[in-house]
Amino acid sequence: MLGKFNIRTDLALEAKESFEEDDVKIRGVRIEEEEDEKLEIKTTTVVIETENGAKSMGKPVGTYITLEAPNMSVPDEDYHREISKELAKHLKELMGEEEKSVLIVGLGNREVTPDAIGPNVVNNVKITRHVIKEYGKASMDMDKANQVSGLVPGVMAQTGMETLEIIRGVVDETKPDLAIVVDALAARSTKRLSRTIQLTNTGINPGSGVGNHRSGINEDSLGIPVIAIGVPTVVDAATIVNDTMENLVATMDATPQMQDLGGVLGTMNQMEKHQMISELISPHLNTMFVTPKDIDETVKRIGYTISEALNIALQLA
Repeated sequence: MLGKFNIRTDLALEAKESFEEDDVKIRGVRIEEEEDEKLEIKTTTVVIETENGAKSMGKPVGTYITLEAPNMSVPDEDYHREISKELAKHLKELMGEEEKSVLIVGLGNREVTPDAIGPNVVNNVKITRHVIKEYGKASMDMDKANQVSGLVPGVMAQTGMETLEIIRGVVDETKPDLAIVVDALAARSTKRLSRTIQLTNTGINPGSGVGNHRSGINEDSLGIPVIAIGVPTVVDAATIVNDTMENLVATMDATPQMQDLGGVLGTMNQMEKHQMISELISPHLNTMFVTPKDIDETVKRIGYTISEALNIALQLA
């Protein structure tokens, strides 16, 4: 299935959907869904429990929580506050309630707008490690407080170093109990662009969604648990053509005069259509990635939403 064609997506939810379209059930993968109809926030939890499930999905064993909110790209402060609260709730589930030292890492290139979500998040997170180390928890009027530090390591083209090398150096020196990495992702579906947040306890492989593979940032490489938060900000050109073709097929099927034309394309599954389109547009557009025109405002808004979720989750009662 997935081995025949490499779908460019970082979302476990989309990997799961590609199997459902072919009516294939995966052993070792458990799925839970819940929806808040009032807020229009859908939460899907994909739990990969076995190595067999991990191999089939192309993702490491662990928990993948996806929040889908169609209005996430809309500038509505009250709505974004609700998203922050929902994200904070799931963050606490993965982090636990005990006191700890947390390193928040904003991955990505802040000079490239769709890739700047990570640095934007770190800019707005409440950093407390230096205050607690210098003056103690009493200076914050708290009996219990997490020590929060932040890092924006940039990209290899800026530093000449692997992102993992920089993070590992900071982890070795400051010895946090947990790392939370935030990065921009690539999506398979245009409808999830800037409208989805993925949360996972398996870490992250920076650049993998756009074919730019870097060393994985996870518990094996850092020696501490790693939680990854990601938002899809780009899709590849083949995806856009594929979505357009699906809409065309649906229109053809609904129109009696055009049903015969849509019949052949309609019998192809998602992967077959995507592969055919990629072959047709290659090599001219196969390496092109597209982002929404208002991505600068969207990245700032969603970055602030995630930072607020982190501030809520890291605040001990």
